[in-house]
Amino acid sequence: MSRLKIYIYDDPILRQVARPVEKITDKIRRLAADMIETMYDARGVGLAANQVGELVRVVTVDTAWSEKRNSKPAARNPLVLINPEILEESAEDESASEGCLSLPEIEGDVWRSLKIRFRYQDLDGNAHEEEATGLKARCIQHETDHLNGILFIDRMAPESRIELAGQLSRLREKFKATVG
Repeated sequence: MSRLKIYIYDDPILRQVARPVEKITDKIRRLAADMIETMYDARGVGLAANQVGELVRVVTVDTAWSEKRNSKPAARNPLVLINPEILEESAEDESASEGCLSLPEIEGDVWRSLKIRFRYQDLDGNAHEEEATGLKARCIQHETDHLNGILFIDRMAPESRIELAGQLSRLREKFKATVG
């Protein structure tokens, strides 16, 4: 396993729609393992494949680790979602602060459904349909947005996003400097 580069705002790959995984291969399994290592190393609770430069519908999530990571040792129980699809969102929602590994040091309030029903495949190709609430539901919605080229800042209220304009501009300049 190896730590992958996390692409930051304003890299074009973050705005592209990831393609479905047609067949779960060793390459996909290796990508998932590397994404898990990268997610933990970056102290994140979720990571989408396009954040590490791969345009495939793969997501890693571990919200329980996040809630326990201040205790020693932190229990890890990563979930890999292949071709995740949100089937249903509750009408009940809430606003909470979100951040993103691709937008370092930027946070903002985003409205998300409190409960979702979703479907995905595991690394063995088995289909699953589950419900999630709370932080896990928020994280799956956030990461699924990534696979569709949507960033959490796109879901913020316009006035909140305007307040982040300076920080976003600095990130954009940092990105330009890294690509030459």
